[in-house]
Amino acid sequence: MSSGLDAAELSAAKRVAIVHERIDAAMVTDAMKAGADGAVCVFDGIVRDNTRGRRTLYLDYEAYEAMALAQMRDLAAEAVTRFKVREVAILHRLGRLVVGETSVLIVVASAHRGAAFEACRWVIDTLKKTVPIWKKEQFEDGAVWADGEPFPEEIVGSAEGAVR
Repeated sequence: MSSGLDAAELSAAKRVAIVHERIDAAMVTDAMKAGADGAVCVFDGIVRDNTRGRRTLYLDYEAYEAMALAQMRDLAAEAVTRFKVREVAILHRLGRLVVGETSVLIVVASAHRGAAFEACRWVIDTLKKTVPIWKKEQFEDGAVWADGEPFPEEIVGSAEGAVR
């Protein structure tokens, strides 16, 4: 099954994208690798089969697409500057997703693993808190619009330290 992008099409402009098709995490990760990299850190957010003890049937993602895409581009650029990594890819899927499918993919390429890990964590945590993408969780016994997870306190201090 194709994500609608192949490795040759994963240009810099498409490394930050909102998609409606399946995300091919392996293809994106492979396309991000370069000779100067010593590390590629990947966060592959997938739909799990439960939330707080309730069985999940599927998720529906919606977004204010123009604003979300602009903010995702800003996050990628800020991560490159803040953590001194080579490149960041952010892909988020919209529409109906079933258990096991990728909803969001963050890939960070860097000369060093520490920077890659820190940048990857900061990007996903910041995206979940600030980017206008909403998730409706459909359970066996009803549906709810999910609140974003709280921003981890340890990341706030870590990211501030990286700027200095």
